[in-house]
Formats: sequence, structure tokens, C-alpha cells
Amino acid sequence: MRTRTTLLTAGLASAALVLSACGGGSGGSGGGDGSAEGGGDLGTEFITIATGGSSGVYYQVGAGMSELLADQLGSDTSVQATGASVENITLLTEGGAEVAFAMADATTQALEGAGPFEENGAVDSLPAIASLYDQYLQLITVEGSGIESVEDLAGKRVSVGDINSGVELNARTVVDAYGMSYDDFTADYLSYAEAIDQMKNGQVQAAFVTSGLPNSAVTDLSTTEDVVVVPITGEGRETLLNDYDYFGEGEVPADVYDTAEAAETLTIPNLLLASPELSEDAVYDITKAIFDNIDQVHATHNAAKDITLENATDVTVTDIHPGAQRYYDEAGS
Repeated sequence: MRTRTTLLTAGLASAALVLSACGGGSGGSGGGDGSAEGGGDLGTEFITIATGGSSGVYYQVGAGMSELLADQLGSDTSVQATGASVENITLLTEGGAEVAFAMADATTQALEGAGPFEENGAVDSLPAIASLYDQYLQLITVEGSGIESVEDLAGKRVSVGDINSGVELNARTVVDAYGMSYDDFTADYLSYAEAIDQMKNGQVQAAFVTSGLPNSAVTDLSTTEDVVVVPITGEGRETLLNDYDYFGEGEVPADVYDTAEAAETLTIPNLLLASPELSEDAVYDITKAIFDNIDQVHATHNAAKDITLENATDVTVTDIHPGAQRYYDEAGS
């Protein structure tokens, strides 16, 4: 049996353990392009799901999936709080997780050896189990901050997400598209919960939040403050849509955070990735457990309702794992 590495950040360990789901016994059965060539030989006896911060949607949906896989496969499962996409991909490639949530942009950069993955080089394989739901790029502030556009971040203190998170990758990409850099404002590397706490205290004026709708931390902010979602518009928006295939057009409706009006923004697909060490049979079993019980996944968060069998194979930045593809072929998807 291989040695399994558990990486838990201080302060999040207890939360991760509370939502860990443990099953009994051994699990079910048991290629940089994520190609459908073979796979590893790991089964489903142990499944660690790398998610995101404990206040984010990844964590909530991942916790539900962890419980589901424990029930359906008899796996010893756990949900791990992380800095999200970039850290999750590193965990997959280093053997610290079997399943991970990641945004399409981080997956692309990992396979190309770009951005945060440049130092260590391109990842050989990141096969996908499924396309999940869209993340909404949300630039959050409050009434009276004086921030009405991305350019208004100049001179302000801004949370750009955790270090090694997909949020931080998004923030850097967005400000660059608007002809700015982190030199134009004070960048704080904070989790969603930390960013919202500091916004309540007036220590941070804006925060990048890339998640499904609604984000629980922003919802919490809206209970005490008049939230503003800064629109992503103009030439910067066009640059992002033209230069990056994974960005799509989206909108944050006014009723999500009880804002004065809806805000134009961009979306990025979420993927559920599999460790290349997992066998074809193991990934087949995981995929089947999730989609044969999709109602349980939908119940974890409003954003998870967009996870459907019909859209699961809409993966453009990497390949579907052969085990997942076998399930989709059988299901006629």
C-alpha cells in the first residue's frame, strides 16, 4: 500500500475532519494531455477529495461527494480544505489526493507548464472525470468604497485570493487585461472568509471571488453591508474573451446578494479531475456513483444543480479519463 500524504493547513484541520466521510472496508473495482491511454492501478479503497477553502462552494460540494462515495463504494474518504485549483493540481500530481476540483484555466496552465506551474514544468496528465458547473468571476466591494470598475482598484487594498489558488490566477489575469498590475494596489492573499472579515472591518476595500453562485462568504457580507458586484466590462472584458478560450460570458443576478442591479461578468468551467494513478475501473466506479446519485450532489449547493450527465463531457482543455468515458458511453451521454 502506498504512503498517503495529508496536507492540512493550520486552522482548517478541524473543519476538514468534521466533514470527512468515512466508510468501511475496501473500495470498488479495483494520460500532459490527460489522454485516454491506460491509467494507474489504484482502486477506491482510499479517496481524498481536494476542494478549496472551507467557506467556498468546492468544499461544500466536495464534502457531499465524499459522503456519497463512502456510502456507495465503501471507501475510506475525506474532503480536504485547500487553496483550491493550483494547490489541488499539485496534490494530484504528488499523490496527496485522488480526486480534485480545478478550474479550466489552472488546468490549461498546468498542462502547458505556464504561470504558477512554470518552475516545475508541464504536468504530464490531468484526466477529467467530468465538467461540473461554471465559476463566476466576482469582484466584490461594498457601497461607499468608490470602486465601480476594475480600474478603480488603483490605490486600494484588494484581496486576490489564497496563494496558489485559482482565484489568484484569475485576479492576475483580469488586472493584466485592464492594463494594470499588482503594483497599482495593495494585494492581500486571503481566503474568502478572511477577505470578508477584513472588508467588514474596513481593512480591505475589494475582493476577487471566483466561485459558483452564491458564495457563502459574500452572502454573509450581504447581511451587514450593501454588497456591490463590480461589472467586468469594456476593453478588458473583450481582451479576456478574445485571448482565453475558457472564459465565457455571464451575469451575477441582483437577487443573488440583494444588490442594486445585476453585474456583467465572466465564467470559467469547473472540472473534477482524477489522479493519473487511479485505475480505469476505479474512475468508472467513482463516476457511476456520482451520476447515478446526482440528486444527492445537487443537494449540496445551489451551484451543484448545474452538474448534469448531459454536460459532463463538455471538457475542452483536457481529456476525459477512460474510466469516466466508459460510464458515459454506457449511459448514452
